[in-house]
Amino acid sequence: MIRPARPEDADAIWAILEPVIREGETYAINRDMSREDALAYWLSPSHRTFVFEEDGQILGTYYLRTNQAGGGSHVCNCGYMASPAARGRGIATKLCLHSLDLARELGYRAMQFNFVISTNDTAVRLWQKLGFDIVGRLPGAFHHPRLGYVDALVFYQDLTKA
Repeated sequence: MIRPARPEDADAIWAILEPVIREGETYAINRDMSREDALAYWLSPSHRTFVFEEDGQILGTYYLRTNQAGGGSHVCNCGYMASPAARGRGIATKLCLHSLDLARELGYRAMQFNFVISTNDTAVRLWQKLGFDIVGRLPGAFHHPRLGYVDALVFYQDLTKA
């Protein structure tokens, strides 16, 4: 079940965020970010944050936010994370499909992922499978902790098309 995040979910959300942040391979986030700063970002008042819960356990989370202000405010952006123990179970797919439905419901005309690490093969394949196009490549934009400088990709989906 996907539901809005609640304050009491903070520990479970942190348990998902921390290993991804510390690994530093899929998000352009400071690997030393504190729990407080990470939760303040993920649960920001400008984000609509959700969790995927199964049998009382939170296994994934995402946020949806407006990507840009003013003339770009019709485009939204999301961030998704699944528990390392729950990867490969389709949770990211469910979270993304939920976010696409919510974005349309909220009146967004497009969804954009600004900085997808090109070596994150699972995410790249998933976003393409779910109808996103690669509309940009930022050469060497991400300093991967193991692979050195790798490209970041910009993904985009027009939400006005059926």
